[in-house]
Amino acid sequence: MTNDGDERIVPPDLVYIFFIRSTPQRVWDALTKSEFTTKFFFGRSVESDWKQGSPWKMLMPDGKLDVFGEVLVSDPPRRLQLTWAVDWIEDPDPPRPVIITYDIEPAGDAVKLTMTQHADSPIARKYVDAGTTGWAVILSSLKSLLETGESLAIKVEPPK
Repeated sequence: MTNDGDERIVPPDLVYIFFIRSTPQRVWDALTKSEFTTKFFFGRSVESDWKQGSPWKMLMPDGKLDVFGEVLVSDPPRRLQLTWAVDWIEDPDPPRPVIITYDIEPAGDAVKLTMTQHADSPIARKYVDAGTTGWAVILSSLKSLLETGESLAIKVEPPK
């Protein structure tokens, strides 16, 4: 019997829009500097020079590789687009890389952050569902961190 979570689908683009009381540069820094990501992204640190064509990676708190890819577009502090490949999933057919785009726009005394995840190939539904929840938590925590100085403490279980 097949688990419904194993069903493979090409998901529609996942789009999140947040308005954050901050500046475009602070939002950019929050996405690209470990001093921020370790606070809102489940303790993960990031490494890259964030130039177009450069590699980038995200490390778990224990130093293990979590996610990696290539910087496709780097236009600080307006747009960052990356390939996003998950390294830690032990699955004979793990998800193929997706494209993550962060668009950062001034919006009065706030910043409009639009995050889009685009997939060209089928992904197991359990990973799509986990990503949908995960991104909501991550981006909500980023917003909280930049607005209040405190990230959110929400536990999210990895997909099974």
